[in-house]
Amino acid sequence: MRVALFVTCVNDTLYPDTGRAVVTLLERLGVEVDFPAAQTCCGQAQFNTGYRHETEPLVRRYARAFADYDHIVTPSGSCAAMVRDNYPRIGAKAAAEGRGEELARIADSVVPRTYELTEFLVDVLGVTDVGAYFPHTVTYHPTCHGLRMLGLGRRPVELLSHVKGLELRELPGAQECCGFGGTFAVKNAAVSAAMGADKARHIGETGAAAVCTVDNSCLMHIGGTLARLGSPTRPLHIAEILASTEEQPFVLGDVLGDIR
Repeated sequence: MRVALFVTCVNDTLYPDTGRAVVTLLERLGVEVDFPAAQTCCGQAQFNTGYRHETEPLVRRYARAFADYDHIVTPSGSCAAMVRDNYPRIGAKAAAEGRGEELARIADSVVPRTYELTEFLVDVLGVTDVGAYFPHTVTYHPTCHGLRMLGLGRRPVELLSHVKGLELRELPGAQECCGFGGTFAVKNAAVSAAMGADKARHIGETGAAAVCTVDNSCLMHIGGTLARLGSPTRPLHIAEILASTEEQPFVLGDVLGDIR
């Protein structure tokens, strides 16, 4: 099976190890992974800030970059949700404004092929045990886009529960937003920080060595809050946990420090 990796601009710029982890994981499972160099941003930041028309060229670019692939896999629930939920809205609005059906056709072409990583593993590959090894305590935060827009449900938890050596600890208030929300954290900094502090407190209650999610944008907010509070719990993308094996363990030294 040959798939395209949509790494997202956040991961490409700030978290390249997540993209590498996705490739390592999928190749271990027998998947051929390509990285179309023409990919850029999906347009989420522009769309969420109200610049719908400015988002349209990015919708077209996304479709061109991934035109030749049956499956597009991304380690980002929010970017997958942008394509799956908002591209059809953009197409419908363009048509309603009398600008034709092009964007609606584009949405129809990419929506069914775009998958967040954990749903691709469970729904397309049909696996929950990916042969991972991660001998640490972990708690999982279900991000808003993954929880409410994609409906990931227990897919990430099922994958984590099959990781050898991993002790999964339930997160109190798991379904509450961490407070990031993209530009929400900039426009409503005080509210965002308060929500982040609540999330960090709940994470601390688990005593877990690491907190993981399907979105590094949320982890950036959570990780920054934890660091400012002096918490020993470290943020990790779920792909980095699932890519770790006994033969090739994830390098923890710089990331987790003193593991509990």
